[in-house]
Amino acid sequence: TPVIAITSDEKVNPNTRSNLKEVQARGAQTIIITTESLKESDDEIALENVHPLLTPLIMVVPTQLIAYYAALERSLDIDKPRNLAKSVTVE
Repeated sequence: TPVIAITSDEKVNPNTRSNLKEVQARGAQTIIITTESLKESDDEIALENVHPLLTPLIMVVPTQLIAYYAALERSLDIDKPRNLAKSVTVE
């Protein structure tokens, strides 16, 4: 099972890392998105440090790219996601 973890807060980072070790012990494949200041040796994606209020904005870019390329790999129509009509009202 793939697990994508985003850790950018120093206070929450130890808890997130602990949870990641738990899911890895159960066989999950993890992708860790973090900032340079919190980067560890096995982290896949480390983004530059920015002002704390801007961190969510830079963290969303890699997750969107992962979703995009995962949909491409599965041959899904990226411009027409399944069940979109159920969540978006068209007038």
